[in-house]
Amino acid sequence: MCVGIPMQILDCDGIAATAADGDREVLIDLSLTGPLPRGTWVLTFLGTARAVLPEAEAHLILDALQGLRDIMAGGTGGDAFADLDARTPQLPPHLAAAQASGRTEG
Repeated sequence: MCVGIPMQILDCDGIAATAADGDREVLIDLSLTGPLPRGTWVLTFLGTARAVLPEAEAHLILDALQGLRDIMAGGTGGDAFADLDARTPQLPPHLAAAQASGRTEG
């Protein structure tokens, strides 16, 4: 499984940028996003920026990843998933339509 890591652009030179996730600075590829200004948050996979993220969403993902690290170390995860606690799971549109039409099997 590949996990996307939010990173903030520190410096950009064409399609290469230095970015940080709070703990480390790395060189990332911006071929899929194009050049981005300093301070922009991106979701990275294997050293490549795949999408631009709003800052609030980047922080939610970073909090969730820290919560997972905490749980894996034997902790509780704290409030890392507070945004999901009160949310009811939603079916994808195609399954919601099937359910609304009374279908119960594939």
